[in-house]
Amino acid sequence: YYAKMSTPSPAQVLRLYKNLLRYGKNLQYTDKEYFCNRIRKEFRNNKTCTQPEELIFNFKKGKTLLEFGRVI
Repeated sequence: YYAKMSTPSPAQVLRLYKNLLRYGKNLQYTDKEYFCNRIRKEFRNNKTCTQPEELIFNFKKGKTLLEFGRVI
């Protein structure tokens, strides 16, 4: 599915960020504030990431969370 993915664009990363925060606001059995703070922290920590492999890995991780509701 994500086999040979190119490095995500800044717009794709921003869209993922917004979608993850939106997803966090709709959680029922998890602390919403903790989830959203964790998302913000992860994006902040990876803001300076320049390695394509790392960018792709983190992007896939976020997409997987949105798609399946958890990180596999």
